[in-house]
Amino acid sequence: MSETFKAVIREEVDGQPVTRIRELGLADLPAHDVLVDVAYSTLNYKDGLAVSGKAPIARSLPMVCGVDLAGTIVESANSDYKPGDKVLVNGWGLSERHWGGYTQRQRVKSDWLVRVPDAFTLEQTMAIGTAGYTSMLCVLALEDHGITPDQGEILVTGAGGGVGSVAIALLSRLGYRVAASTGRAETHDYLKRLGASEIVDRATLSERGRPLDKERWAGAVDSVGSQTLATLLAQIKYGGAVAACGLAGGNDLPATVLPFILRGVSLLGVDSVMAPKAKRERAWQRLASDLDQGLLAEMTEVEPMSNIFALADKILAGQTRGRVVIDVNA
Repeated sequence: MSETFKAVIREEVDGQPVTRIRELGLADLPAHDVLVDVAYSTLNYKDGLAVSGKAPIARSLPMVCGVDLAGTIVESANSDYKPGDKVLVNGWGLSERHWGGYTQRQRVKSDWLVRVPDAFTLEQTMAIGTAGYTSMLCVLALEDHGITPDQGEILVTGAGGGVGSVAIALLSRLGYRVAASTGRAETHDYLKRLGASEIVDRATLSERGRPLDKERWAGAVDSVGSQTLATLLAQIKYGGAVAACGLAGGNDLPATVLPFILRGVSLLGVDSVMAPKAKRERAWQRLASDLDQGLLAEMTEVEPMSNIFALADKILAGQTRGRVVIDVNA
């Protein structure tokens, strides 16, 4: 194994924070108990913010970017893991407080590791990545709340993105009727192939509506936030729920309490970064059993790490579709 390797790192140069690809050595890595030979990472909205510097994602510098990684263990000080084991890491503050996955080598805490399910290759786990794993957490939240397919349609916002694409594929396979909200006409056929039975123009959700609208959806998965989430809450059926996991449209919520106190609607917050290990393992096992791998391939493209700067701009501009895997060795 080479003593040097490439990484996407955000650091100060001449007093200014910059993001660049450069070589690091093993001695540069954090002093955690497992060394991983990284094969793939992935592209999430938060990665776009971190790489571009358009939001202060990194709490300190220098910081290796990338909130996900998948690879093979090279060294382990924890007897539960041995060299050759295939593992993945989602979240846990990677790219924020801890060095992340846009690197060919990384040291991580063994507590963060999830074993790669037998059903998946390393590349497939990053085709899913934080976005797909978050989608599964949202589906589990709706299931645990008692939202069943016979109760009505589920709306997925930000449908053309990573969270939305995986959520549609999962919900459809589980027997739910799914509506997909998007503003991109070119994605309509793609979303229908994933399992959407109806397309909703996102403009109808992004404009301020009535505090309490006509009951339409049994539940929803929302990665947009802001006015979209507020409008959506006003359209949820009595006793329904929204699993909220993102803020692509903004972190505000210009809603009223009426859906909650007059219809018993629930807003289910879904966090993937610090989710306990048992919840992570449950999500990954359900992904292994419930996600159609053909649809996963349909929504995935693989890009070299050398393209990360252009990719960051694309995801922030809403120009990516589905999932983008980052090959850190290309």
